[in-house]
Amino acid sequence: MAPSDIVERMQAAATALANNEIGSRETLLSLNRELLAELETPSEFLQRVYFATHSLSGCLEIAVNTQLFQHVRDAGEGISTDALAEKTGITAPVLVRMMRHFVANSIVKFSKSKGWQSTELSKTLAAENYQHSILFCQRAAATSFKGFPEHFKAASYKPPGLTDGPFQSAHKTDLPFFHWLGATPPFVDYFASFMSVYRAGQLDWWQFYPVAERLTEGFDKAVSENFVVDVGGGRGHDLMSFANGINAAPGKLVLQDQPDVVASVEKTDLFEIQAHDFYTPQPVKSARVYFLHSILHDWSDKDGVRILQNLKPALTPGYSRVLLNEIVLSEEKPSVPATSMDMMMLGHFGESRERSTEEWTAIVTEAGFEIANIYSNPASPESVVELSLRSE
Repeated sequence: MAPSDIVERMQAAATALANNEIGSRETLLSLNRELLAELETPSEFLQRVYFATHSLSGCLEIAVNTQLFQHVRDAGEGISTDALAEKTGITAPVLVRMMRHFVANSIVKFSKSKGWQSTELSKTLAAENYQHSILFCQRAAATSFKGFPEHFKAASYKPPGLTDGPFQSAHKTDLPFFHWLGATPPFVDYFASFMSVYRAGQLDWWQFYPVAERLTEGFDKAVSENFVVDVGGGRGHDLMSFANGINAAPGKLVLQDQPDVVASVEKTDLFEIQAHDFYTPQPVKSARVYFLHSILHDWSDKDGVRILQNLKPALTPGYSRVLLNEIVLSEEKPSVPATSMDMMMLGHFGESRERSTEEWTAIVTEAGFEIANIYSNPASPESVVELSLRSE
């Protein structure tokens, strides 16, 4: 596509953004990548991917180690090179070159009269959860990605297993990723921060799934008082958001997860808390909906089928639904956020992966379900895949 055509589409998206239209920001980001691909030479592409991006990652870790962004933020209107060098311990010659790279990437600003200045981005990166996220991405994830070529060549380019993937090769461990986190403090905290950052600002599932039409309407307490069961719902973030967002649920909300997880959840009047392993049969019968958020992408197809099959006996045909809040990859034009997460899965979680519509269909069909509909929103990388029991 000609650059002028892309710019025209960008102008339309910018107008939509000014009108607060949902998805316009994501459209602009996608068009920006298209424009870059049209304008950038192959040499510029290589320099951006390998020189600019890799060096920026290293500089970000140094910024965390020296509290650089905090010092620039706390300085207010600006800080000189010498003053910042004294506070961070980075020598002025090295500091200037790093800061110029940050300026080139719009992370900080520079003024001859005021020195180095914060941006909204650098202020955000100074927060603890983002500092932890940088350390996780740089020290854990980036190491795995860098080891892709060597690992996959040695493995004859076969799909990785849970304990023999790129992560294990790069970090010289036999432990699965989550076990390694627990055994390697403080990475469990770094990863938790990363996940909170990853989901920050995203739409919740109930904000684009038609809850009233598909769930509330037709809810029958005579069938069951249970409205939503959040299977593998962690510490209840999704269920809490849902309960507060829809004001008054017509029935009971139930949070389920492993005993050690739910033991740390504070009791609340908003939902019931129940210890449950989704590898065992679902104990809550005839709920209106069984909700699973980013559960199946953590597991192989075989395990995914098993998890779904453990739900089947609990469902009331024609009444109960299963909602999968997952990424659904487009075959023709997958988004960068979606494929980036799939690379994360490839590098760290064995057979786990993001899936296309066809791949989701294969899993749910084998488990005895069918896809009733897929609800997506351009402002969310994740979709809601609605399942119903398949007629035998």
